[in-house]
Amino acid sequence: MTKFSDTAPILVTCPRDMPEHLHGELTALGFAQAIPLDAGVEVRGTLNDCMRLNLWVRTGHRVLFELKRFRAFDADELYREAKRIPWEEYIPADGYFRVDASVRDTTVNDARFAGLRVKDAVADRFTERTGARPDSGPDTHGVCLFLHWRENRATLYLDTTGEPLPRRGYRKRPHKAPMQETLAAACILASNWPELARRGGHFIAPMCGSGTLAIEAALMAMNGAPGLLRDNFAFMRVIGFEPEAWDEMLGAAEDSEIPEIKGRIIATDHDPEAIEAARDNARLAGVGDFIEFSVCDFTRTEVPEGPGVVMLNPEYGMRLGDMAELKTVYRGIGDFFKQHCGGKTGFIFTGNMDLAKCVGLRTKRRRVFWNAKIECRLLEYELYEGTRKGGTD
Repeated sequence: MTKFSDTAPILVTCPRDMPEHLHGELTALGFAQAIPLDAGVEVRGTLNDCMRLNLWVRTGHRVLFELKRFRAFDADELYREAKRIPWEEYIPADGYFRVDASVRDTTVNDARFAGLRVKDAVADRFTERTGARPDSGPDTHGVCLFLHWRENRATLYLDTTGEPLPRRGYRKRPHKAPMQETLAAACILASNWPELARRGGHFIAPMCGSGTLAIEAALMAMNGAPGLLRDNFAFMRVIGFEPEAWDEMLGAAEDSEIPEIKGRIIATDHDPEAIEAARDNARLAGVGDFIEFSVCDFTRTEVPEGPGVVMLNPEYGMRLGDMAELKTVYRGIGDFFKQHCGGKTGFIFTGNMDLAKCVGLRTKRRRVFWNAKIECRLLEYELYEGTRKGGTD
């Protein structure tokens, strides 16, 4: 019986402050018992389910299939417990494997050393049973393992993803400081865009840069699986992987795509090079026909009649010399919202709340997201037709 049909806990990791959106995704994919955690969501399933999650999850980073939970008080006990796992049932003897580790509050403070002890356990088990051992190293082209060790509690997983899920494969031209794909997807999900798209709403992305927000919005609108562009996942190297089953999943995902979307997706930037990069990225993502790109200042972006989302990701002004100019930009965003975006829902993603005050509009909601190590906010503005009295932030 193939290991791909065995059931175990599956941990889908994500950045902090994203589990809410990841939980919604997993529930929609049919995982009824999804449990939100600090930096991920846990479900139960098979390695075949891990394949499907790698294909469809938009806000997760890795899909980890649990092999064993155990107590380990030191590195020697970690080694002994890891050596008891039947690695020969997962890793080909002539294959390759990689070990990553996350450790905290343990007797071993070096994650690299903890990973090395797991690597030794795998190699020694193979050597004792077969007289040979698979190669190992830092590359992700083989079987990937992950150790999570906190105090005396350790868990070993198969990392079925390998290269993290944000690396969709379409962003060959990132341009300047692009927003990570999973972060863009979380912001869009927070805007309720998928529901609006089904009703013919519009998505407008001024300041689009390399196009990540518009591309992720288009993928959602057309029900495009974000993993379709990738041809390498770590589960493909695990013993028991059936390429036919994966091909069937890919075919089903392609068949589920919506050939036309009801509303318009508009992306603009004042930089011609950014628009050129965004067009190339959209084409690689398979959504080039769904997005209308143009070069213009954000204030001149076309905003069609009807309901829609307007989402901007302006600079944060991390250098002191930028602040005066950016205050003018943020004031301009507020004016753009008031003068051109009535009836829409406006969003600004920023890591600088002092600049956000220059927008001059009251926020309806603020959501915390982390962009790398920068604590940011997705600010939501309800933009009424005409004028409406009220205070400002």
